[in-house]
Formats: sequence, structure tokens, C-alpha cells
Amino acid sequence: MQPTKDGPRVNQDIKARSICVVDAEGNLSEPISVREGIDMAMEAGLDLVEVAPTAEPPVCKLIDFGKFKYELSKKQNEAKKKQKVIEVKEIKLRPNIDIHDYNVKLRAAQKFLGGGDKVKVTLRFRGREMAHQDLGLGMLQRFSGDLEDLAKTEMMPKMEGRIMIMVLAPR
Repeated sequence: MQPTKDGPRVNQDIKARSICVVDAEGNLSEPISVREGIDMAMEAGLDLVEVAPTAEPPVCKLIDFGKFKYELSKKQNEAKKKQKVIEVKEIKLRPNIDIHDYNVKLRAAQKFLGGGDKVKVTLRFRGREMAHQDLGLGMLQRFSGDLEDLAKTEMMPKMEGRIMIMVLAPR
């Protein structure tokens, strides 16, 4: 028995023949019928919520369902806040880049990798530069070599049309 799309089964939605009930104090009962469990919940002014639908017999708990859903959504929001979304930052180079410009791009890549993001290095060839792809490959290998202590090469340099692409991931 799987829970419904919008959460666990509650009260009359519980389909099992018999269930174990955890009361408000946390005591687990012997297997009883769903009807008896609902009656117990009514007496306590609470809801019967199926918390372990795959157990044999399923385990239900006497709790306030509205409060339960609120706390569940609070936990999920808290988990989302703590997640780090890894972004892919792009750095564009040219085969005949000046040393100072190269160092500026290198520092930007170091900053991105330090922040936990991946770096996609693209090297665009124009016109006759296509005849010297080996220079571009050397440039990308030098770039990854300069970042060796911060990053590992996730995707080796490869050509896609007039662009050579390499992806670096933080260590």
C-alpha cells in the first residue's frame, strides 16, 4: 500500500485490514482494525495517520494532521535551504589571448571553483585560427594545469564546430 500523491493516508483513506497504532505518548498497540483506530483518534480529538504504509501490518499514529503537514513542509523547506546548487560558469578564451587577459580569466575561474561551481572553458576559433587547433588545445591544457590544485578536468577539451570546450569541476 503506497501513500496518496498529496501525502500519507488519513482516517477513512487507510485501506489495510488491521493496523498497529502509536498513541500520543508514543506507545505501540497490538494489531487492531482500522475502525477501532479511527474511534481511538476521535476520542483523543486527533487524526489517524498512516506513517509506515509498507510495514506489516501498517503503522498509524494518532496526531493532528494539519500540524503534521505543516511540520513536514517546514522540514522540506529547511532541507532546500541547505542544498548547494552547483552552477556551471562559463569562461571564454581566444587562441591568441594576451598574458594579462589570460591571468584575469584564470583568477575568475579560481573564484568560481572556490565557490563550488563548475567552470566551462570555451575557446572560439575564427577564420585562419582553425588551422592552428593545436595552439588552442595547448592553451586549454595550460589553463587546466594552472588550476590543477583547485579543479579536476571533468570533460577533456573537444571540438564542437569552431569552438573547443573543456569542463572543470572543483576538487
